[in-house]
Amino acid sequence: MLTVTLAGWAGTLALVAGLFALDLFVSARSATASTFRAALGWSGFYVLVALLFGIVLALSAGGDVGAQYFAGYLVEKSLSVDNLFVLAVVLATFAVPRELQSRALVIGIALALLLRGALIAAGAALIAAFSIMFLLFGLALLLTAVQLVRQRGKPPAVESNAVVRLARRVVPLSDSYQGARIVVRADERRLFTPLFVVLLAIATTDLLFAFDSIPAVFGVTQHPYVVFTANAFALLGMRALYFLVVGLLDRLVYLSLGLAAILAFIGVKLILHFLHGEVHAVPEISTGASVAVIALVLLITTLASLLRPRRDPSARAQSAPSQIHASPHWPDEPGARSCVRQRA
Repeated sequence: MLTVTLAGWAGTLALVAGLFALDLFVSARSATASTFRAALGWSGFYVLVALLFGIVLALSAGGDVGAQYFAGYLVEKSLSVDNLFVLAVVLATFAVPRELQSRALVIGIALALLLRGALIAAGAALIAAFSIMFLLFGLALLLTAVQLVRQRGKPPAVESNAVVRLARRVVPLSDSYQGARIVVRADERRLFTPLFVVLLAIATTDLLFAFDSIPAVFGVTQHPYVVFTANAFALLGMRALYFLVVGLLDRLVYLSLGLAAILAFIGVKLILHFLHGEVHAVPEISTGASVAVIALVLLITTLASLLRPRRDPSARAQSAPSQIHASPHWPDEPGARSCVRQRA
């Protein structure tokens, strides 16, 4: 049984906060921080940190705990790549200037960490109190897998986001971005810039992904510490990963099918775990088997996606940024408050 002391939690949170502060510092630099070469270096750095943490965890807590961490990290990393599709759509739909994209992504990562931290605590408490949560989580993941397959080929409708629509109705907005500022003054009025709505869109989509990813990672480990660290290290490299693979996202045509297979597999694993607690004769899926299946599905999905363009050069993924028509303007919706144009 993994036992983490208060000092262990404090040290881990300090490490995550330090890595996040580093990412925030990098994002605050010039747009050169978003070049392909820089993104490749920072992506490699965060993957290396995640691997080193897993090795240290395995050496200190045992190989089984280490395997659970790596299984959780693989699940969360694959889901974070899928999340990049939606982030790309958000940034393109709202025509976020390239120099602001890095900052918006970092803030989005911070919001995701906070949201997932709260959901992890809630999920751990529910699982500890009610064993039937394994069954409910498993059924939820199976439903999510079915939805991923049914919605394949359909880009997400970001502008139909209920929170975004509400904000555009009740919050006075400016017509243009004002650097990294969220609030400005014009004609003696306090206005929110479009960046405010972008951050709302990112936060709400992160929340939706959290409802999928938290049950998924609880399917490979029930230790809140392992769940949190797998989530944290998978999310911390998202900003650099975005700029590294944004040009390749539309080539990952089978990613949604691969994720659907992974979520369905973990859903079955959770259901079997619940049934095993009720009837001991029901078999369980081991952590080692979970790691092998997840890694194999990701490998097959990636290779199949990379080979597909050779047979069909026009093939594109469901929410490819190239399919989104970006406009820097903010058309009013029926009944919405008019935006006030900024003075030069």
